[in-house]
Amino acid sequence: MTIYRQNRSTHLGEDRPLSNKSPSGDSVDHPAHYTAYSGLEVIQLVEQMNFNRGNAVKYIARAGLKSKETEIEDLKKAVWYVNREIRRLESG
Repeated sequence: MTIYRQNRSTHLGEDRPLSNKSPSGDSVDHPAHYTAYSGLEVIQLVEQMNFNRGNAVKYIARAGLKSKETEIEDLKKAVWYVNREIRRLESG
């Protein structure tokens, strides 16, 4: 089965197969900080989660990869989303 997604770089609604390979220099469709894990794109995982969990995973996955200067900030954002999800679950 081939999974398709909209090509975000053209905004023309063209669908194309997902790839685990990151073309060098493609900062829109395959940014290096989201494909650092054996070419797996984080979006392929987080789209299967709810918003809070997906964002937490996104921030953890890119922490230190996009910018060393924002590594701690990204981890704090992940914690914020995890805490938000815990509050949501606890409130029933």
